[in-house]
Amino acid sequence: MAPATPPNAALELQRSMSIMVGVIVAVVVTCALYFGREILIPLALAVLLSFVLAPLVRMLQRIKVPKAVAVIGVVLSAFLIIAGLGTVIAGQVTGLASELPSYERTIRDKIKSVRGMAAGNGALERAADVLQDLGKELQKPEQNGTPALSRNPTENSAPVPVEIRAPESGAFRTLANLVGPLLHPLATTGIIIIFVIFILMRREDLRNRMIRLAGAQDLHRTTAAMDDAANRLSKFFLVQVALNASFGVVVGTGLFFIGVPTPVLWGVLAAVMRFIPYVGAAISALFPLALAAAVDPGWTMLVWTAALFLIVEPIVGHVIEPLVYGQSTGLSPVAVVTAATFWTWLWGPIGLVLATPLTVCLVVLGRHVEQLAVFDVLFGDQPVLSAPEMFYQRMLAADPTEAVEQAETFLEDASMAEYLDTVALPGIRLGAQDATRGALEPERMTTVRDSVGELVDDLEDLVSTDEATLPDAWGEDGDVDDGTPRPVVSVGLRNALDDAAAMLFALLSRRRGLRTRVLAPEVLTLSNLFRLDLRGVEVICLSVFETSSPVHIRYALRRLKRKAPNATIVVGYWKQDDPEAIEGLREVIAPAQLVTTLAEAVAAAQTAMADVDPPEAAAERPPAEPHLGVVAQAAGA
Repeated sequence: MAPATPPNAALELQRSMSIMVGVIVAVVVTCALYFGREILIPLALAVLLSFVLAPLVRMLQRIKVPKAVAVIGVVLSAFLIIAGLGTVIAGQVTGLASELPSYERTIRDKIKSVRGMAAGNGALERAADVLQDLGKELQKPEQNGTPALSRNPTENSAPVPVEIRAPESGAFRTLANLVGPLLHPLATTGIIIIFVIFILMRREDLRNRMIRLAGAQDLHRTTAAMDDAANRLSKFFLVQVALNASFGVVVGTGLFFIGVPTPVLWGVLAAVMRFIPYVGAAISALFPLALAAAVDPGWTMLVWTAALFLIVEPIVGHVIEPLVYGQSTGLSPVAVVTAATFWTWLWGPIGLVLATPLTVCLVVLGRHVEQLAVFDVLFGDQPVLSAPEMFYQRMLAADPTEAVEQAETFLEDASMAEYLDTVALPGIRLGAQDATRGALEPERMTTVRDSVGELVDDLEDLVSTDEATLPDAWGEDGDVDDGTPRPVVSVGLRNALDDAAAMLFALLSRRRGLRTRVLAPEVLTLSNLFRLDLRGVEVICLSVFETSSPVHIRYALRRLKRKAPNATIVVGYWKQDDPEAIEGLREVIAPAQLVTTLAEAVAAAQTAMADVDPPEAAAERPPAEPHLGVVAQAAGA
């Protein structure tokens, strides 16, 4: 009998096979996209156009226009507009080509003026003269000449006249030469028109097939997701086309008044190139800038053209777009660059224009279809980790700096209590869950605890809305007016994660005006607790995540009660995911108070402190005990 495969080896083998299958599928899909581009490019254009035209078709159907009439009318109107623009652009290009020779003198004068303004132009002129002389020397014919073909160089052979006559071309050949170059664009346009018509006519059937592929087990959820994705994409592309067209109209109109030739051509180019994020508008500005420099003998036209693009693009990109459909494409900047590179490599210039729309389609579908979620994770601009997950990850990496930045951003609109209860404490709770299932070693728990300690130190000075809740009768360190301290003790029950939660409670309680010190979980052992001095302590907060054995909590409460019989004990149970366990624990710890959030714990401490009468004589404030100081003191004793 063959030995059984170890579980870890089987898991590694399965993971390797999954990676291999994924790589093979990616290679096959990429090859299919590359070799099938003659069909896939028209299909992709048709799908994108169908998203743009679908709202118009639905609008016509709402006013009782038959579906076939609405689809054909909208599609033909759209392509007639495109054909009209193409005709105008062709005329503009022809006119520009005929006028280019007339700009030669202006260009030469501009070059001379630039040379004149350049520093050290004498050296440049001399270098240019030397290069020109060398070029003339290289172009001189050889002195010896070419060898004669005749054996007798003195023989004078008369040249033989040769006349080449092209065969007379018939009407069919002339027509073929004229129409041949147009066949491929016309065929592609025809394929796109057919695809768009059939996609719009069979939109519901295609949606049902996509639902079947996405998962028919939950029809309600899948249908809602697909409809939402289709509506979002249609709205997005329609708005983007409208904005880019408006951008092109503004640019073309501005160039017309500035005096740049062929403004319609540059307006259309600006509208098309703006589908390329970040650099599209800049690329479209290069051609009119060069033409403005060639046309105008001075520099006024060039300056006005540059000002036009520098004003219009920021207004459209940073003011109008966010107001219309939020933060642009919904893609991360890295995704935009990656998509542009990938689709340009596959499909050339048309791939560069289609890169962003195609990637947006994949991202939106990935947000609604579970099987395509990988595209949303890779290319979307939404955070792939929640705030607690990011907090926990940074604590594991022993890098609390990013967590501090996250806290600063969060505290601009929220309080410290909200941050600690919704981000920091849930982040440590993730670590407690990992520790429960054995995935977090004690060393890593210590790393998390130490990182939380650094975070608490950095957060001490941050201003949040908690500042308004400080009691008037307490000083900055939680002392009463007569200087007598009223200390609060925060201690974790068992491990480093409980200790980290105790630090968070201490941070919040200090900000609420309570002078608080943190003790390590080791002080709850019999040997250390015997030496622990809790005189003057009024509130003790015991932090705990795991309650699988309530015996530890019960014994800890008994020991603390013996050392501080008059203190109010608050048990912070931070797991929060088991209501039955919470109620059972409440019975176990009675009469101690049970809380599940840091805000509740601090409120309980404030209530307990409010019920304590201040001592008659003011005592000098004792020095603050450092964290783990009690353990070190006990060890020294």
